[in-house]
Amino acid sequence: MKRILSYTKNHKLLTFLGTLSMIIVIAVDLINPYLIKVFTDDIIMNGQYNLLSTVLLGIAGITLVKFIFGYLKEFLFDFLASKVAKELKQKVFNHIESLSFSYFDDMNTGELMSRVGEDVDNIWMVLGFGLRLFIENIVYFLLASILLIRINLLLTVIALITMPVIAFITIKLEKHLDKVFEKISDHTAQLNTTAQENIAGVKLVKAFAREKHEILKFLKFNSKNFDLNMERAKVWGKFYPIEEFLGNLSIVLVTCFGGILVIKGSMTVGTLLAFINYLWLLIWPMRMLGWLISLLSQSSASAKKIEKILEVKPAVKNSNNPINLENIEGNISFEQVFFSYKEKPVLKNINLDIKAGSTVAIMGTTGSGKSSLISLINRNYDIFKGSLKIDGVDIKDIDLTTLRKSVSIVPQDSFLFSDTIENNIRYGKADATLDEIKEACATACAEEFINELEEGYDTLIGERGVGLSGGQKQRLCIARALIRDCSILILDDSTSALDMETEYELLNNLYHSDKKVTTFIIAHRISAVKNADIIIYMEDGEIVEVGNHNSLLEQQGKYYEIYRTQFKDFLSLSEEEVS
Repeated sequence: MKRILSYTKNHKLLTFLGTLSMIIVIAVDLINPYLIKVFTDDIIMNGQYNLLSTVLLGIAGITLVKFIFGYLKEFLFDFLASKVAKELKQKVFNHIESLSFSYFDDMNTGELMSRVGEDVDNIWMVLGFGLRLFIENIVYFLLASILLIRINLLLTVIALITMPVIAFITIKLEKHLDKVFEKISDHTAQLNTTAQENIAGVKLVKAFAREKHEILKFLKFNSKNFDLNMERAKVWGKFYPIEEFLGNLSIVLVTCFGGILVIKGSMTVGTLLAFINYLWLLIWPMRMLGWLISLLSQSSASAKKIEKILEVKPAVKNSNNPINLENIEGNISFEQVFFSYKEKPVLKNINLDIKAGSTVAIMGTTGSGKSSLISLINRNYDIFKGSLKIDGVDIKDIDLTTLRKSVSIVPQDSFLFSDTIENNIRYGKADATLDEIKEACATACAEEFINELEEGYDTLIGERGVGLSGGQKQRLCIARALIRDCSILILDDSTSALDMETEYELLNNLYHSDKKVTTFIIAHRISAVKNADIIIYMEDGEIVEVGNHNSLLEQQGKYYEIYRTQFKDFLSLSEEEVS
């Protein structure tokens, strides 16, 4: 509860006004039983009809006050909950955006969606309804107990005799529900992840005719979700009827003993009716306690999950005094760089000196560390040992925002938003003009197929570029990277879906661009890398060969073997012509 209440600290006035409205409603509500006493004893029993108009006006006044302040109470607490939910969602989303790449390597999208969505909504529920009812019930319980004691101490003791048992049951209920809701929260995240992955990969599912498998997999998770909710229902069903019985038992005991006092003349009928009405104000909070405990347990489990995310610190962050390099030229040097991922060595003793404007091609076997190498340039991860410098400044000392604004990357995964082609490309540069967008598309060899589309640059593409071929998506991603006009450009195997002719034209455009930027190209085809200034071949996280096309052919090493494999037909033809 303390954790949830902490979310309201920035809205003290709103909380105060809502609480004040609630207290006013409670105060006038406590007058009603007294008016019933007056109406019964003085007007009906004693015939003091002159009090009738006063009592009726009192009831009308109470109704009006409850109407006005009851509305304010409901509105203010709902407004408070909505404000907190809005801020909390923004806070969680902002924090997720600030986390490093390594955090998302092990985190499912569905789980994060559950935290931002369902878990925050659970907190909204407890603040909008639970918090109000919790405070309201405490006030009702305390004031009603005081008034009951003032009316008749013996009846009050009889009425409260079941309360310790109800309190004990409530504590047991809270402990059981807290564990159940923790399981439900975790499993809901798994259920969302399963649904999200399946919907995102629905074309693959259909292509492999795996619909039945996916349906059964979802059924398994959904059945588990059902079982957990039934477990919650069983806990609720086990304890709540007992609370209901004990609450009603108080009314029965008070009615019986109170009736005896009325018969003996120790208490008037009106006083007994007032006592029973005040007792209902006492029993109602006890009845609501079970529901409130359930709601608080659910929101408490959600709050723990949210706080767990908020407690995560970015693995990569700015130094205490970051250097803001205004114009990064693109000189890059790796000096005995080692990099490990989850304590597993990935890169070993990397030494490179790359001049600004150079084109660096990286080749190697799968898992050799090519993508890991370029991920260090953008500080997606921090090196374990050694030094990586840009323009002579250690990368850890450069302001992260400045660094990443100077690096433009086209990742292996050609991700596009569900938006127009124009807006997808403009994502690289928000204030880009249409002419700049067209120029970037022309360089990326995307202009031709865009112009063939009926709506051109206004064509709305589906989620992740659904509706476009792999090569078209890659070219749009390259255009998005080019429009940023950065000093460093990274193409991480981003021409793999292009035919050789288009790839040659695109790379030729980059090689002969007016502005020379430091370019890294990860590729598997010799045709894509042969014109690079520096060609690197990697194996097991180490650079085993480095040079240009001609020098590497002369070495007759790994690069030469790939060259002969890819051009064996051409080489055989050439040898035949020579002979």
